[in-house]
Amino acid sequence: MSGLNTEWALNELDKFVEQTAMRNASTSGAGWVSISNKDLTAAPDAEVAKQAQVVEKILEHVLPNWRDDITGKMANNRWAKHREAAIRAREELVRAEEIRKNLGDNAPEISAANLHPWIWSGARSLWQSGHYVQAVRDAATKLNAETQNKVGRRDVSETDLFKQSFSLDGAKPGKARLRRLTPEDSDTYRSVQRGAMAFAEGVFAGIRNPLNHEADQEMSEQVALEHLAALSVLARWVDESTVEHAGEPS
Repeated sequence: MSGLNTEWALNELDKFVEQTAMRNASTSGAGWVSISNKDLTAAPDAEVAKQAQVVEKILEHVLPNWRDDITGKMANNRWAKHREAAIRAREELVRAEEIRKNLGDNAPEISAANLHPWIWSGARSLWQSGHYVQAVRDAATKLNAETQNKVGRRDVSETDLFKQSFSLDGAKPGKARLRRLTPEDSDTYRSVQRGAMAFAEGVFAGIRNPLNHEADQEMSEQVALEHLAALSVLARWVDESTVEHAGEPS
């Protein structure tokens, strides 16, 4: 489960399962017995409600369709559905690695939250509400703004900004350069600079620009994540580069 603190989630689920252990509400006294078909939870309802607020967030992450898929017929109580979902979610987390090994190819996962901070901070709010196109667009806008900040420019943006910033030409007044490696007369240095320019052009021409002209389009979460990953690569290159100003040796 990418981005999920599994140990924390298990502790919260365990607490909820313990709180919602069911017992029958029947009571008895001297010479009388009161029978009820209602089950009570081990913890007071108010405490269960507080814990449920957290547990619901975990369930939405681990079992997104739990409200529709789980019947909650384990007991006659308002928390029965939550309890059953929590038990299932706990098993899913505990046996996740086993399940991946036996049912899938155990491929590595990419977590959007672990992408470069510029990208995820730009995309987070819209991503979490399912607006993937706008999330990618805003991440690209954030990347452009952070790059402008790093080289101290507002007169160029997007493809032209990256083309000039990663140029092999020396810095000029008002036109700082980004250097991924220490400038030197080597094929490796020239290659990484040209690669950054070409990659940036591909990112903005192939990912960012189409989103500007097709406002009503939507994309899948997987495609959007791949777009964010491409933006993240470029963001790391910019962030890790040194800035060369006019007058500095190149």
